Amino acid sequence: MYSALMSTIILSVAVLITMAFFTLVERKFLAYTHLRKGPNKPSLIGLPQPVADAVKLFIKEQVKPNMSNQVPFYIAPMLALFLALSLSNLMPSPNSITGSEFSAPLFSAIASLNVYASLMAGWASNSKYALLGTVRAMAQTISYEVGMSLCMLMALVTLSSLSLTSSFSEHSWPALIMPLLIPIWIATILAETNRTPYDLVEGESELVSGFNIEYSAGPFAMIFMAEYTSIIAMSMFTSALFSTSASSIIFMLKTLILTTLFLWVRATLPRMRYDNLMYLMWMSFLPVTLGLSMIYFALFFI
Repeated sequence: MYSALMSTIILSVAVLITMAFFTLVERKFLAYTHLRKGPNKPSLIGLPQPVADAVKLFIKEQVKPNMSNQVPFYIAPMLALFLALSLSNLMPSPNSITGSEFSAPLFSAIASLNVYASLMAGWASNSKYALLGTVRAMAQTISYEVGMSLCMLMALVTLSSLSLTSSFSEHSWPALIMPLLIPIWIATILAETNRTPYDLVEGESELVSGFNIEYSAGPFAMIFMAEYTSIIAMSMFTSALFSTSASSIIFMLKTLILTTLFLWVRATLPRMRYDNLMYLMWMSFLPVTLGLSMIYFALFFI
């Protein structure tokens, strides 16, 4: 138990460090797509920039809205970060505190709880802008979880396991349908992590920053950290679920490619209109995934 706890703490710290420098990579990546340099003033090519940002956010004055519900207002950012770190700790590990036998359904269950952090933050802020962002977050997350669950169900049936340590190499033709699900899965995890072009939960031009409008300093930093930690966790989960490998180096490379894809999409695509976002899920992704699942299960059990 002690070794499992230490492994969890070490993994959480490693993920937080990775998340910090992932923000720097994103700013550099977006800068070069815009033909500029990005952060390069602090020391060596801007490497201490994440540390400077963290220090600035955590030592600055915290604005406390008088009309907000103080207890859930401050619990919500901590809950968001805790859930994001919990997702990271479900990845295959020798001393995982959660165990590996049911890691896939545990991941789905914890990911579905993320909406409650946004709900608590928006409701407790007692702001109309925050409430609108919360409503958007709930509708978007719940909608795209349907498609994510169907894709995950087909993958787990193919694996004949609820663990992320299994591999498609043990199966033949059932795994051939998985490439058809990859585009839908990628779009779904972009929506689940509130990333471009599905970043309507925090649409600055429509909602004045969305559900986190009343947050500043440390609590805002926690929400920011939770978002980027969720991106890393979702990339790791995708690598483990759809293309597992015995080599940890290959697993890390696949995760790196997927996190780069998040940045590439942000640099390329504009934000969608909200009605088009919901139409895409209910009128496009859902019929396609339902049709594929019916064909898949009919062939699989024959």
